[in-house]
Amino acid sequence: MDKKMLTVEKIGGTSMSKFGDVLSNIIIGNRKPEELYNRIFVVSAYNNVTNWLLEHKKTGEPGVYIKFLENDDYSIALDSLCQRLLLINKGFEEIGLNLSEAREFIEYRIEQAKTMLHSLSKVMASGYVNHEDICLAAREILASVGEAHSAWNMVNILNNNNISARFIDLCGFNDSVPLTIDERIRKAFTGIDFDKVLCVATGYTKGTEGIMRAFDRGYTEVTFSKIAVQVKAVEAVIHKEYHLSSADPNIVGVDKVVPVGYTNFIIADQLADIGMEAIHPKAAKPLELSGINIRIKNTFEPEHPGTLITREYISPEPKVEIVSGTNRVIAIEIHDPMMVGEVGFDLRIMQVFAKVGVSYILKSTNANSITVVVWDNYKSRELIAELEENFYKVVTERVAMVCVMGTNIAMPGFLYRATKVLYKKDINIECFGQSLRQVNMQFVIKREYYKDAVLALNEALCLK
Repeated sequence: MDKKMLTVEKIGGTSMSKFGDVLSNIIIGNRKPEELYNRIFVVSAYNNVTNWLLEHKKTGEPGVYIKFLENDDYSIALDSLCQRLLLINKGFEEIGLNLSEAREFIEYRIEQAKTMLHSLSKVMASGYVNHEDICLAAREILASVGEAHSAWNMVNILNNNNISARFIDLCGFNDSVPLTIDERIRKAFTGIDFDKVLCVATGYTKGTEGIMRAFDRGYTEVTFSKIAVQVKAVEAVIHKEYHLSSADPNIVGVDKVVPVGYTNFIIADQLADIGMEAIHPKAAKPLELSGINIRIKNTFEPEHPGTLITREYISPEPKVEIVSGTNRVIAIEIHDPMMVGEVGFDLRIMQVFAKVGVSYILKSTNANSITVVVWDNYKSRELIAELEENFYKVVTERVAMVCVMGTNIAMPGFLYRATKVLYKKDINIECFGQSLRQVNMQFVIKREYYKDAVLALNEALCLK
């Protein structure tokens, strides 16, 4: 295979947990032996492992990291976690994982993590170092364990299946050289003959700037993006358990969705803004600027071409491509009779947002009120308290947001059709947003109507 055909491919946690399918569908498939190479895989931790290490992404259930923060016995928690990881390992024995070698690797890595956390706790107790920096370092150390575990296992399985594979450990546990993320990636991939070896890289990369400081749980995609740019990949491929589809199959059913064949980076950004990200926006941007297209593929339908995301794509015929959204947002209305005509009133509001560190998803205004929609989390509660202290009247409501997106919907009729669907379902639009670019119509509705709205809009606008 021509070296120009080098691809960088990310495998998510749900797919990694079904690695037998990954091996047969993604790694081998219908490829001849010489076609197995010229690919770099960037892997996430197995399903739920990062939740156990840090905290559950959706429920907030505490993991080992919370134990460390609360000065609880994180050492016992790590031992318990290790037993869970060994149980995961056992599920891969049939497809070639050497259990004794795998046990030795992960037990040693967890012991290394314990040693580092112990040192950090001592430094934190001294009071000489910024508490936040220490906590962030602990979070990085713990997060990296999950990706090291899954990547090492994958390489062991591949080599035991006569596929020449190399473990690219970007976690930096075994070197103390202060490298940036980009420097570590450049160093790790220098001098490799991709024609002859399949590389498996950890989704976590250690760097002096701290990959989680800016990206937190989106770090795997940042590593994936930076590797693709570094090696000048011809395509960046993301393997997921579902196609990028017209709606969430978990809501409308797998038989009621249409895979999205093509879309562009603008739509990918819209999805990311509501938490339904095809790829983290800060990971997508370097790929977009480097002219590297992204392909989203379904792990369990390897022959399907998936979704190609490019800079230039606009649907040749006007159509809605995706209905998506979230039921985990809060609408905040700031009302003041003196707002009308006052220059810079919304600047004062945005200064509070900046102070607390919250970004909004939607903003809508009239003469004397401004409504913003934000994520429903602990940060938003801090934001609301600050706003109530500084403004005349602040009203909040837990709501849902449903979005209608397309690369070619900037013409009469689409807004009418979407609102008509909601009207027929007796769903009131509490608030609405659409920019001049007209790629995304955002409808704020009562939470209890969220699933009904997604089902109805998908059926009326995407399936017909």
